[in-house]
Amino acid sequence: EPTFHEFASEWLASREHTLRPKTVRLYRWQLVHHLLPFFAKHRLSEITVSEVDRYRTQKVRERERGVTRLSNGSINKTIGRLAQVLEVAVEYGHMAHNPAVGRRRRLKAEKPQSGWLVPEQVAPLLRAAGELDAAAKVRRADDVGGRRALLATLVLAGLRVGEALALRWRDVELASGKLKVGESKTAAGVRSVDLSPDLRDELATFKAGSPFAGPSDLVFSTKTGRPQNSHNVLNRVLRGAVELANVQLREDGVPPIPEKLKTHELRHSFASLLFEAGASVPYVMAQIGHADPKVTLSVYSHVLERKRDHGERLDALVRGAEWSPTVTSGDSERSTVEGSADRRSRKAASDAAFLQRPRQDSNLRPAA
Repeated sequence: EPTFHEFASEWLASREHTLRPKTVRLYRWQLVHHLLPFFAKHRLSEITVSEVDRYRTQKVRERERGVTRLSNGSINKTIGRLAQVLEVAVEYGHMAHNPAVGRRRRLKAEKPQSGWLVPEQVAPLLRAAGELDAAAKVRRADDVGGRRALLATLVLAGLRVGEALALRWRDVELASGKLKVGESKTAAGVRSVDLSPDLRDELATFKAGSPFAGPSDLVFSTKTGRPQNSHNVLNRVLRGAVELANVQLREDGVPPIPEKLKTHELRHSFASLLFEAGASVPYVMAQIGHADPKVTLSVYSHVLERKRDHGERLDALVRGAEWSPTVTSGDSERSTVEGSADRRSRKAASDAAFLQRPRQDSNLRPAA
């Protein structure tokens, strides 16, 4: 009977070639730094429900002593990884059941706070990114810039940061206003995105001043034309722009952008903006590359909660119909005398006004 150390090493080695490098690094980190220090010498049959609970308690105590900074959610994810490994052990007949499954094995995790942008925060963020571009050119003549164009693409086209950094100019059809995403982590992510007029102008201006504007050149590259690092985009581009934008937002009395806003939350901001503009759920899913409607609908419900003007919109939908509120008898007589021609005229005008609204290493070693 193998130990957990032996089995987990083989488990990861058999999957490395099918996983993305980033995922492999995550799995290895969870195993080496958290699961193996506790379970390495356990025979598989020795991993019981009580042992899993003891592991969970130990991780909480390590956090209290300052040994680790794992949140409840992150501890739950390591238990989820344990369950994933042990599920295969059950299939192989090493265990009768999986002791790491079930909600009782998990800690209560706080629901993460949304960091989505509201419409009035977008322009200040892009303006701040532009100011950072200008300042960088003054300090360094070899700075390629593109902070404003990159953030505009993330917010106004909903690309994942990896998709944006893999984007090449041949994928950007400025004439037709289309942007093609050919590299994505999901099949639904391979898509064509409609460019808004402002984003098309932004990319055209950036391309005109870029030293790397050939069809095969990366749209957002380093000063040598090589791919950028996503961590640099978060730490050197987004965080700096948020800090600068918040200075202006506070002066204007607008709620500041969350300081820990992540690049991925700009995708949700894009979906939110589309819903604000009146786009349908299927259209937003196609534009953002979502296969599962749950995430899209969560953004939709966020927008509905924020707007809270459903009554006025409901009235606008039915205003053109031939009905009226309860009236007195005198009013009723006057309404009858108005005649059908006048009612049709008012209905047509109301319909026209409504239609003009926006639509829119297998050799794992436990860490000491």
